[in-house]
Amino acid sequence: MSGSARSALFLCDDRAMVISQKAAATTLQIAKADMIEGMARGMAVLESFDTQRQRLNATLAAERAGITRAAARRHLLTLTYLGYLETDGSYFWLSAKVLRFSGSYLATARLPRAVQPTLNRLAAQVQQSFSVAVLDGDEVVIIGRSGFEGRIPGDDKPLAPRLLAYGLHLGARLPAHATSTGRVLLAAQAKGVFAQWLKGRPLARLTTHTVTDARQFRSLIEQVRVNDFSLAVEEHELGVQALAVPLRNMQGSTVAALNLVASNQRLSALAMRQDMLPLLLDAARELRPLL
Repeated sequence: MSGSARSALFLCDDRAMVISQKAAATTLQIAKADMIEGMARGMAVLESFDTQRQRLNATLAAERAGITRAAARRHLLTLTYLGYLETDGSYFWLSAKVLRFSGSYLATARLPRAVQPTLNRLAAQVQQSFSVAVLDGDEVVIIGRSGFEGRIPGDDKPLAPRLLAYGLHLGARLPAHATSTGRVLLAAQAKGVFAQWLKGRPLARLTTHTVTDARQFRSLIEQVRVNDFSLAVEEHELGVQALAVPLRNMQGSTVAALNLVASNQRLSALAMRQDMLPLLLDAARELRPLL
């Protein structure tokens, strides 16, 4: 292999390592000798699958993971052999086995277990949908949620729990810049960390109301810091608004965001602030000793 080819390969490897460590990079730094680069590349390939690209071939996986096509092909085949992917011979897609990771996290991690009773209580109290999310790079991940069970007058049979917004399920990943939870979590970052997060980052327009201008978004996050809550109206989905507050532990660190999602027909923005914000703030204070 030529020197230039080796350099290109090492560059691809470094890109894969960055992709797979995007959440951990701010909390843990390790020596290069301690890094298992093959595992980093394999995780980058696995993370290449998302809602926009459910099926990938070796070429697409290589582009998304930042590695060579030959390396991507080997990782795809290995992951298929291990049962984490399925294939038709040309394209690959995630298998149900990947749910072992999320299932184990939701069953054993402290945060989801701590917040679930509160989510259930809030949903039963006001018959709205609540969730808790954490920040992961460009996105927020829902680690706890509760719909509500409505009842028909005169009928004791509960209706099915209702989801108001698209994608509000456990493990769902939503764009941080267009969601109330994402803005609360970004506002909790040190100003230098947030500035680095925003630098050169395109803010995708999801609806006509989505804030995409970097300067305007920076001002919005500053206001969230002052208010200590965020209200996003039709920025992620038309007809849907969401209100979020930070969840802090006893040391004062923000560990997650609690939010309420409602349709514009059910609650006005004024009602969200006047009636629902005190409810969320009270719940956040109750949860603080548990986080």
